Amino acid sequence: MGIARHGRGPAAQVRALASQVHPVFMLPPLAASLFGAILAGKLDPGLAAASGQTGAFDPLLAGLHVTAAFFALYTAHVTDGYVDFYVRDEDDDHPLTERGCRLARGGASLAFFACLLAVGLAVNWWAALLTLPGWLIGIAHAPVLDTNPVTATAGYPTGIAIALVGGYYVQATTVSPTVLALAGVFLVVLSGIKVIDDAKDYDYDRSIEKRTAAVAMGPDAAYRAAYALMATGMVAVVALAVGLDGVPPAAAAAPAVFAAVALVARRADPGLATKLLIRGSYLFLAVLVTAVWFRPLA
Repeated sequence: MGIARHGRGPAAQVRALASQVHPVFMLPPLAASLFGAILAGKLDPGLAAASGQTGAFDPLLAGLHVTAAFFALYTAHVTDGYVDFYVRDEDDDHPLTERGCRLARGGASLAFFACLLAVGLAVNWWAALLTLPGWLIGIAHAPVLDTNPVTATAGYPTGIAIALVGGYYVQATTVSPTVLALAGVFLVVLSGIKVIDDAKDYDYDRSIEKRTAAVAMGPDAAYRAAYALMATGMVAVVALAVGLDGVPPAAAAAPAVFAAVALVARRADPGLATKLLIRGSYLFLAVLVTAVWFRPLA
């Protein structure tokens, strides 16, 4: 038996493997890794001196960490598809056979650990340890984390927060209050978006007794909690821009951009709201990157 359920030949196999690359969910962690590297490359002089770094951005190290994050995410997507279709019978179809799922997951995991070894050798083993949780979250999400409202909501955002810290550490071989604070912001904001994302499947999840936040709290309460989380994250960014040296004042524009999108999303159904909020998070990150890179008000 081949690895593709639909079609035969090399083209069908490649299409089946490529189907597990989900850009909407892959881009944020990869972008967070790069943002961490950019943030480290713009170290303020005091932090650079304290860490013994020059504050220079090393694209090879950044690319290595991003590649590791990619294979961790690919492992997660293959595992999710396998569990949802072959184990829980939740999905109507899946492009990969059971054998294809095992081979794809094994190959992606092997590639991840090769990248992990390279990170350890090129930087240090602390950098490798900060990279490892991305794969652990990915492999555990569907079978374990997705069965509890808290971990189902926070698992993916936690992976993004760790990607940010890991991308920073690979460059600077240290962590700073700035990167930890921003990682916390991403964790809170993206957890809010994940609650909205889960709410779009409320009826189905309730029918199969899948305890997402929306099922556990009810849709209305989940919506209020989601927007409260996002608002908390936006206020935190403004506070960081005002009170933390490592976050430039121009970063305060990022919450304004996201808030404009969130106001539109509040009037939309959960499916459309999720799409808007995810794209709003892209804009939020883009403004933060621009503020950190150019520091226009510094």
